[in-house]
Amino acid sequence: MKILVINCGSSSLKYQLIDMQNESVIAKGICERIGLDGQIEINTLKDGKKVVIKHPMPDHTAAFFVVKDVLTSGEYKAVDDLSEISAIGHRIVQGGWIFKESCFVTDKVVDDIDGMSSIAPLHNHAHAQGIRAALDVFGPGIPEVVVFDNAFHSTMPDYAYTFPIPYEYTEKYHIRRYGFHGTSHRFVSARCAELMGVPLESLKMITCHIGAGASIAAIKNGKVIDTSMGFTPLDGFAMGSRTGTMDPSVITFLQEKEGWTPEETSIILNKKSGVLGVSGLSSDDRDVKAAAYEGNYRCKLARDIQWYGIKKTIGAYVAALDGVDVIVFCGGLGENTEDLRSGVCGGMTYLGIKINDEVNDVTIKGKEAEISAPDSKVRVFVIPTNEELLIARDTKALVEGR
Repeated sequence: MKILVINCGSSSLKYQLIDMQNESVIAKGICERIGLDGQIEINTLKDGKKVVIKHPMPDHTAAFFVVKDVLTSGEYKAVDDLSEISAIGHRIVQGGWIFKESCFVTDKVVDDIDGMSSIAPLHNHAHAQGIRAALDVFGPGIPEVVVFDNAFHSTMPDYAYTFPIPYEYTEKYHIRRYGFHGTSHRFVSARCAELMGVPLESLKMITCHIGAGASIAAIKNGKVIDTSMGFTPLDGFAMGSRTGTMDPSVITFLQEKEGWTPEETSIILNKKSGVLGVSGLSSDDRDVKAAAYEGNYRCKLARDIQWYGIKKTIGAYVAALDGVDVIVFCGGLGENTEDLRSGVCGGMTYLGIKINDEVNDVTIKGKEAEISAPDSKVRVFVIPTNEELLIARDTKALVEGR
């Protein structure tokens, strides 16, 4: 069985074609600048090179036609005919109050996803556009499945997901903690338990998905009991360009002083704050790290703020879990930034955490590793996340269970 996994953004379309017989990736790439000049970047898996082909893509339907052509013809083709693709799995950021598990695509499902765009404005409408485009291009003969990022977090207790606002607004507008990156947290938690040789249901685990967007989840007996992102992905700790949690009065104070509209406020908090806002240099940790090591105070401060937020969140979740057996790092920064991992864990010696610096310093993306020392009371792992594979597994399970 071959499954095509799709992740649509507002102007992009990532894809992977996965052979489920051995769970190997046989084709992957990304369409970018949709609605503009358009291009597709193809990852040539045989030699690891990336090939960029310029191609006009006025909308997502056009992008899917490009993906279809690349998969079935030319130098980089992966299948002889679309009939070789058994199903399509879509990543959906926000399933809101409606979806708590993966399901087949129907017209109502797509409408419901689009209808929740108000609580995921950067994602859900693009996802809905992508699904409709896929249906146009691939037709009804190929089953399509949607996998929701928030679904893994749906096990949180009511006191963890309910915000202390007048309850009438909670009910009227479905305001609650939803959580994000759930597909990643689900994948790495299961994989960590597998590496440990221990049932996930017997572990107290904290998973840290740290990238440009970042979230942490507390997992007890295989179920999420809390997660740092909330109603939107703005909640939590400082990220690449997002504030994370802060005193709400700072926002209303600045709105009054600066005259920000709600839209302007959202842009500033989501796209101009966090590491970018404090450093004044970049939202990319590689740039900020280099400047910090050269003595740039604001860049060092930006990283310190982020690390402190990660550390505080882990500490809070140790309390919520009543202890912790293992901590997992994943995501672009979690997998690649050794000083972040050692800096965060090095400040939690009260938990008996000891890092094996030799292993931590050489850990690179694409490799799983236990970075804790043999005598560490809490085990610490780096596990590259693989959301696409989990989406493919969910899709396969649904299709085979029909």
